[in-house]
Amino acid sequence: MTIIAARRSTRIRSKFQRVLVLAASIFAAGPVNVAFAQEDAIERGAYLIRAAGCIACHTDHANEGVELAGGRALETPFGTFYSPNITPDEETGIGAWSDEDFLRALREGEAPEGHSYYPVFPFASYTLMRDEDALAIKAYLFSLDAVSQENREHDVGFPLSWRFTLNGWRMLHFSEGPMEDDESQSEEWNRGRYLVDALGHCGECHTPRGMTGGMDGDMYLAGNREGPDNEVVPNITPHETGLANWSASDIAGLLKSGLKPDWDSVQGSMEEAIDDGLSYLTDDDLAAIATYLQSVPAIENSVSGE
Repeated sequence: MTIIAARRSTRIRSKFQRVLVLAASIFAAGPVNVAFAQEDAIERGAYLIRAAGCIACHTDHANEGVELAGGRALETPFGTFYSPNITPDEETGIGAWSDEDFLRALREGEAPEGHSYYPVFPFASYTLMRDEDALAIKAYLFSLDAVSQENREHDVGFPLSWRFTLNGWRMLHFSEGPMEDDESQSEEWNRGRYLVDALGHCGECHTPRGMTGGMDGDMYLAGNREGPDNEVVPNITPHETGLANWSASDIAGLLKSGLKPDWDSVQGSMEEAIDDGLSYLTDDDLAAIATYLQSVPAIENSVSGE
């Protein structure tokens, strides 16, 4: 109980400090500068929401759903999950959420009501996000039109239908962020790692999972035969079974256009990730992703089935 109390005390103190910093900055800035800061946050959020893949997951493209209104089905070995409405509707979306609610969802994987989210929501990666980036995404979402659309219940069997079972998963597989830069690496490398691990959450699909649903750290980005929607997700480490023969421009080109070096095109969820997100990134950010991917450990893992 002493450890739990200490953690709660630290969390409350950290949140209080964030509120004080935010309040002080608003007081010092004045109303005109605050307006400009809000516009800047919305513009940054519009970019970051693409980098974070929110549109692809929170839009039911298969049924011509409204953008970001949720309802997209995602099949996993643990059941079928439906993404929620993240438009600023106060009844069915996130319009009633405070900044602290939004940060807690991304940083801690907890809903405003207090229950844990299923890890199909990649909070284990989003926790690495910086607060200012998370709040910029919220600013953008709250600038959109509210859409009234009820969320669908997940189709999850016993015992996972009991959310308290997620406490065990969290103990095994969740470490709270944010990510710190590696001072021994270049600015480009650190930017690439942030885009891959925190915003893009690439490991959530490209890293195989164990029996309890956690990512296998020893097989980081080495491909997954049982990816979301039962898709085979390729190895993107610099091994012969992955991207060893790809140049940095090959990697950046695929993320921009969806075309592989042999002119074949990506399919499935990766196509959505590119069309709704990665293709909007700047050339510098795409180059940073390529730089980082070429630096990770090369892991032998052929997932093509050959």
